[in-house]
Amino acid sequence: MSYNLTYSDEQQALVQTARDFTKKEIIPVAGKLDEEGKFPTELLKKAWQTGLMNAEIPEEYGGLGANCLDHCLIQEEVAYGCLGINTSLAANMLGAMPLLIAGTHEQKKEYFGRLTSEPNTFAAYCCSEPDAGSDVAGLSTKVTKHGDDYVLNGQKRWITNGGVANWYTVLATSDKSKKHGGISVFVVDANTPGVKVGRKEDKLGQRASNTTDVIFEDVKIPKSALIGEEGKGFKVAMKTFDRSRPWIAAGAAGAIRRALEESRNYALERKTFGVPIAKHQSIQNIVADIAVSYEATRLLCHKAAWSVDQGKIDSIVSSYAKLYGADMAMKAAVDAVQVFGGYGYTKEYPVEKLMRDAKLLQIYEGTSQIQRMVIARNLFASK
Repeated sequence: MSYNLTYSDEQQALVQTARDFTKKEIIPVAGKLDEEGKFPTELLKKAWQTGLMNAEIPEEYGGLGANCLDHCLIQEEVAYGCLGINTSLAANMLGAMPLLIAGTHEQKKEYFGRLTSEPNTFAAYCCSEPDAGSDVAGLSTKVTKHGDDYVLNGQKRWITNGGVANWYTVLATSDKSKKHGGISVFVVDANTPGVKVGRKEDKLGQRASNTTDVIFEDVKIPKSALIGEEGKGFKVAMKTFDRSRPWIAAGAAGAIRRALEESRNYALERKTFGVPIAKHQSIQNIVADIAVSYEATRLLCHKAAWSVDQGKIDSIVSSYAKLYGADMAMKAAVDAVQVFGGYGYTKEYPVEKLMRDAKLLQIYEGTSQIQRMVIARNLFASK
């Protein structure tokens, strides 16, 4: 099947819905939520009611049944308004993705049903730990078998939606010496005895998203909580990241487009030496580079999403999109601050927040350095 750059009527309607929602609901409150570090509960309720959450949950479980490209189209629009709100909105699908990949019908019916039947029901993906971020195989959260049950012990860190989630998907190891081979993944109710929410992070950017530790102390879960097979959790985690990295590129595209439009509008209004700064070649060059990075990020994002939707999930394609998009979003935000000059360094305009928010794109779900490692390993692998 050929790669088609034309969007369907349904996709165009989805973009317009998300764009209208962002303009009406997100942009007016994004600065205040950022300043207060407040989780956008009411806003996400409206997003749920509008059909912008849980996008890739299949229709049979009450979801939109969107594909990866559809979801990316939504995320670009939401990220244009606020990357932190976009992260909060997308975290449900990240938490749900292991179940989508390897869960049973019964698990999907139960846990997807919770997300789609009531607003303000959230999920979280518990992978990262204090000493294991990008190195998933080095995680320490321990799972032991007790008869037909499992017991979890460990601490997860930097968990998006960690403090508000109704349930978690949790990676744990039966034997750390086995590295990849010892890891399994489980679905765990947040109200299970021994599950505790730890400290909430006070972050540089994306402050509207809820990021906490999640602690497991002798948490007893049934065998029905196992997602897929024992010892196969690392593969599920990698497949999850391959499917979620296009989302990061989509968020990056939204941030870059915001940087572009804010810079262009300001450059046409602001005057120096008697003319708008848009007349100065140095400013023109900056804005032109932002425009090119937006187009390139969007194309890489959509190619990666299209590959996922064709069942041709390729780590290198997802990493191209995530790496380039994240790095270009950070550059575009810094450049936008430069276009604004002194005003860009103040909270009077949104570009300083854009710069703080964009930095996280280079860190979470595999840093830009890790993406380069993934790409290089693929390029040098034996054919």
